[in-house]
Amino acid sequence: MSALNINYRSKVLPGDVSAVKEMAESTGFFYDFEIPVAVELVEEGLMDQEHSEYKFLFAEVDGKPVSYTCYGHIMGTEAGYDLFWIITHNDFRGKGIGKVILEKTHEIIRGLGGKYVIAETSGLEKYAPTRNFYLNFGYKLEAEIPDYYKDNDAKMVYIYRF
Repeated sequence: MSALNINYRSKVLPGDVSAVKEMAESTGFFYDFEIPVAVELVEEGLMDQEHSEYKFLFAEVDGKPVSYTCYGHIMGTEAGYDLFWIITHNDFRGKGIGKVILEKTHEIIRGLGGKYVIAETSGLEKYAPTRNFYLNFGYKLEAEIPDYYKDNDAKMVYIYRF
């Protein structure tokens, strides 16, 4: 990763809408109906960054977003946060960018007074690397909801406590 010059920013820029769509499509992990949701959250963040419940962190290489997180405070909790999205463009996977952007996201959440982060993913076999990513990072599996996304596709809920 030392060969890459990575810059991080939290401000949403107009080009992030198409960049997030491209990142999500590059992975091959998401259902067709999920990608527009990721894009919509970026669009909302772009419209009113100061008041949006969705916060972002982008990692850029040569001025191009290659990874991002979308997170936010869980309404009704004192110090809980959801990790809505973490995506790294397929061309940049395996270079440690996902780990660093998640570390930086955790630093921001801690700075906001957060005490834990909830992350969710699919139970399908192709998501095993995602589940392992969370476990290796220190997240703990808190719940499994069978047939959540569709038959035989469980929702796996992970928590990271500071």
